[in-house]
Amino acid sequence: MPEPQAARLRQALTQRILVLDGAYGTLIQGLGLDEAAYRGELLESHPCQLGGNHDVLALTRPDVVRDAHRRYLEAGADIIQTNTFTSTRIAQADYQLEDRVEAMNAASARVARAVADEFSTADRPRFVAGVIGPTNRTASLSPDVNDPGFRNVSFAELADNYLEAARSLMGNGADLILIETVFDTLNAKAAVWALEALSVELGYRVPVMISGTITDASGRTLSGQTTEAFWFSLRHAEPLIIGLNCALGADQLRPYVAQLAKVADTFVSVHPNAGLPNAFGEYDDTPESMAETLGEFARSGLL
Repeated sequence: MPEPQAARLRQALTQRILVLDGAYGTLIQGLGLDEAAYRGELLESHPCQLGGNHDVLALTRPDVVRDAHRRYLEAGADIIQTNTFTSTRIAQADYQLEDRVEAMNAASARVARAVADEFSTADRPRFVAGVIGPTNRTASLSPDVNDPGFRNVSFAELADNYLEAARSLMGNGADLILIETVFDTLNAKAAVWALEALSVELGYRVPVMISGTITDASGRTLSGQTTEAFWFSLRHAEPLIIGLNCALGADQLRPYVAQLAKVADTFVSVHPNAGLPNAFGEYDDTPESMAETLGEFARSGLL
């Protein structure tokens, strides 16, 4: 993001709490799209199933992604996320779409940028966060319980994947990069390394938002870090925003958000699940209950 736009984001953050949009996976899943919708004309003859691959919709059904952004902006969002949670070669390998990753990120960023600009005003700009997710691999843990030293991904491979995605996102309208749902800090460090390299390429520092995920009631990430350790492990990245998301509901996340707010010397964020999933895999928290809980976070100065 050119420096004037970066300055607008920082200025907005100093003036009020900015509202992030909601989840795209659950919103899109609720539309009940069939296999043909995911394929579109572009990938009609693709050799494997694409149903459930929400990120590919930026290429095959951009109208669906555009409508999702518009719904969140109409609800009051200041920052919308690109629909790119799995838009890396590592994650898209499951769908044999590695060669479409650059185009996927570019298309998602362009759609989000256009809708954000549509809603922006002089006194209330809307921002686009280019999302890079954690991938489905972890650099710190072995996927084989019988071989603790085994890794199915390297730091360099992760960094290359993240750099490709972030370069395409920033080049097509993203204002900042959101390193999202961090369950393994080593993965996040690879993303940070990639963004440092991208900043050198672009000639300005890419604003970064990092959001970790506490995976259970122990208050630790999947790779075993406490909230404070998570912050101190990534403080060197000088993120514009640091926060927590996913896994737990708002009530369960509060003590960890409070811990983060106590130690972090930058802006703090939270975007929780709507409670913990019930026996049917559904979420029971209502908009009203979440608004009340998150409102208390704000009034208490945590965000």
